[in-house]
Amino acid sequence: MTDDFRDIESRLLRFEAFNQATTAEVLSSAAAREASPCDSHTQRALLLMEIPLADAALRSGALNEYSRRTQAMEIRARELLACTPRDSFVWLVLFGIATGHGNLDQSAFDLLAMSYETSPNEAWVANRRIMLAIPVLRSAPEPIQERILGEFQELVRRGFVDIPALAYLGASEPVRASLRARIEALDERTQKAFTEAIKQRRT
Repeated sequence: MTDDFRDIESRLLRFEAFNQATTAEVLSSAAAREASPCDSHTQRALLLMEIPLADAALRSGALNEYSRRTQAMEIRARELLACTPRDSFVWLVLFGIATGHGNLDQSAFDLLAMSYETSPNEAWVANRRIMLAIPVLRSAPEPIQERILGEFQELVRRGFVDIPALAYLGASEPVRASLRARIEALDERTQKAFTEAIKQRRT
């Protein structure tokens, strides 16, 4: 069972997608219910599967379903943190749940800060982090704003341009101005790669 979920986790970390029916079936399966809270690969796979279902419920206005999904995610995340308190992705999940419920106070940004502290350099976490953090950049305390902008710039500098381009296109114009300033500080070749990624996303 763990090997199966490890494979699912690996595929989801590469941003592969499963259809919603399959995902819901896996989440409600006996294997998911019986998985150890300390089996980090299985629990991360289940969190990664639950996130798009929660997002879909929120977009469609199914607030009861959204609440049910996020409550299940929060329980799963906190149980996993009790076993692996330095799991950056799980701290990020909790931050996403907080902002999804409109919580933009210090306690929410403390969750994001923990995600940075426990994994400052893993691209698979960083790509997901900027997608959650850039939309709330202007609400963040100044030190956290610097972490968000710095991570965006570093991802682009390291050649991970696709997700930063998507985050940029979804940002407000004032936030885009801050992001552009970070891009303009990079070398010409990197700037060109980012511009091409923007063009591809717009077509």
